[in-house]
Amino acid sequence: MQRDVPPPPRRTGSGPKSLTECGPFAKLARKASELEALDRALRQTLPSPLREQVRFANLRDGRLVFLAPSPAVASRLRLMQTQILAAAHAIGVRAGYLTVKVAPLPPAETLPDRSKPLSPAAADHLKAAAISQTDPELQRLFLELASIAKTADSRKPGG
Repeated sequence: MQRDVPPPPRRTGSGPKSLTECGPFAKLARKASELEALDRALRQTLPSPLREQVRFANLRDGRLVFLAPSPAVASRLRLMQTQILAAAHAIGVRAGYLTVKVAPLPPAETLPDRSKPLSPAAADHLKAAAISQTDPELQRLFLELASIAKTADSRKPGG
């Protein structure tokens, strides 16, 4: 049996399409947004340390699927199945089962350390770049960056 698929909407201008105009992407984005909202709502009902350790992954065929980083955490979550299903029903989610899969959670995003000073060698390169510039504004910016580098005197012990 073949399903009728409507043709994609015609574009009226030139240039790339917006993702919202691409049916599969729009559907995927909508599903991801729904799952994220469900994740927040369901985990909010969990006690604090458990809430931060698990993630809601999917809702499929009346089954809530959670991810846990270890078997011990998965067991703790399974013990809360009745509470989780009640919370799901309270927000209008039709689910009758809970599945917990043990899978390491992705690492937390780490921000680069912005407090590292520039080395004297980097300052020399910035000064050389400034000298080669004909634009006075760029020259000023390169020199300003070079001025925040560690000086050779600050690297000496007791200096």
